[in-house]
Amino acid sequence: MAENPGLYRRQASFDTDGWGAYKGVIPATRHQVCDKGANCTGIIERFNCSLRQRVSRLVQKALSISKSLRNHKGAIKHFICQYNLEVMGFA
Repeated sequence: MAENPGLYRRQASFDTDGWGAYKGVIPATRHQVCDKGANCTGIIERFNCSLRQRVSRLVQKALSISKSLRNHKGAIKHFICQYNLEVMGFA
């Protein structure tokens, strides 16, 4: 799997709900805790929900399975590309 470009890794910021486990993983300088009701995590939550709904391979006990990791990653990549084109308007 390809590494994220260095620029993304250096400039990434993370908006979370403040769950304690994030403190050990996300650098404090890039971590912003959202106030409840601020809806700053809403975009990623919407994406995660759409991903689970549309890529049945990610749902436990689904009838759709991937016979290889390559196919599994391909299905997710295909969804992300379609999502960016249709929903986010990057066409």
